[in-house]
Amino acid sequence: MQITNDIKYIGVNDHDIALFEGQYQVPNGMAYNSYVIIDEKIAVMDSVDASFGEEWLSNLKAALGERIPDYLVVQHMEPDHSSNIDLFMKAYPNAVVVSSDRSFTMMKQFYGNDYSERRIAVGEGSTLSLGKHTLHFLTAPMVHWPEVIVTYDDCDKVLFSADAFGKFGALDAEEDWACEARRYYFGIVGKYGMQVQKLLDKAESLDIAVICPLHGPVLCENLGYYLDLYRTWSSYEVESEGVAIAFSSVYGNTEKAVVELVKELKAQGCPKVAVSDLTTDDMAEAVEDAFRYGKLVLATTTYNGDIFPCMQAFVHALCERNYQKRQIGLIENGSWAPVAAKTMKKMLEGCKDITFCDSVVTLRSSMKEDNKAQIQALAKELCQ
Repeated sequence: MQITNDIKYIGVNDHDIALFEGQYQVPNGMAYNSYVIIDEKIAVMDSVDASFGEEWLSNLKAALGERIPDYLVVQHMEPDHSSNIDLFMKAYPNAVVVSSDRSFTMMKQFYGNDYSERRIAVGEGSTLSLGKHTLHFLTAPMVHWPEVIVTYDDCDKVLFSADAFGKFGALDAEEDWACEARRYYFGIVGKYGMQVQKLLDKAESLDIAVICPLHGPVLCENLGYYLDLYRTWSSYEVESEGVAIAFSSVYGNTEKAVVELVKELKAQGCPKVAVSDLTTDDMAEAVEDAFRYGKLVLATTTYNGDIFPCMQAFVHALCERNYQKRQIGLIENGSWAPVAAKTMKKMLEGCKDITFCDSVVTLRSSMKEDNKAQIQALAKELCQ
């Protein structure tokens, strides 16, 4: 794939992966992106997952013909991007690794070698001339590891953005960018909104024509759309009006309350209702919806004096990712000592700018007529 006259894509698609990072469902696979900048000197931007080392080197050789790379720039040390450093360095014994000081420490930890005789350490404001292309390095700590750098090529106005602006899905999959980029962002980067904001502030000073992330498609049109979404996500603002509902139900009674609430919300004109059954649905999708919409309903049963395990994991996932600036409604069920609403509220008490609905729906084993009145009151609050 030709990115510009001098920059080529040499990454790979992974359609054999079961779970990304051992937890995220990727039904359309995953892309591990790598690029090569061809100038008087040649720089390769990152490597790929260990399973695709030979394919990656083959792609590089096809892009270069008889020429030999001078540098391997390592922006991020997660193994899906760094596993083939040693393979590259053995294939090209005169090449030099360019990365941050912290990355070289991690290289030693991961692979037993920090290439002390064949390396250039770079930091904020460092540059590397390839000829007409000059690479400018910016630090991006905790986006989403502490060693991360991103790279700006001032000739072609390309930002190599590491994991920022990435998404799930292989490059040969036809799918909406925002959906899988949002799930990727809040699943993996969501905790680090402040750090993402700092990187976006740095990016604003650059004249960017193309964004080349380490996952997902190269972005070269309507860049304002992607930058605006990242601003919204990283500042935890509401992206879309609507209500997300996440529930767990053991014998179907709590689910009945959720069905009734959905009916009431729609009757009262709620623009969008997104429902996730935490016992069967992808939790990462539920997390995505919780951050996308301005209002969230949590519905679950009391379980061993606590809440049902999948709901406990879900609420923990929200808190871990700095969930904030939202309105939350609660539905609880308990046959003899319902404490689910109290427990969920306590779990969320450290989250900033959270408003709880006054109306709490409490089921005693099954739904009764008085519960319908509670649900109507809850729906009215959520639709105000």
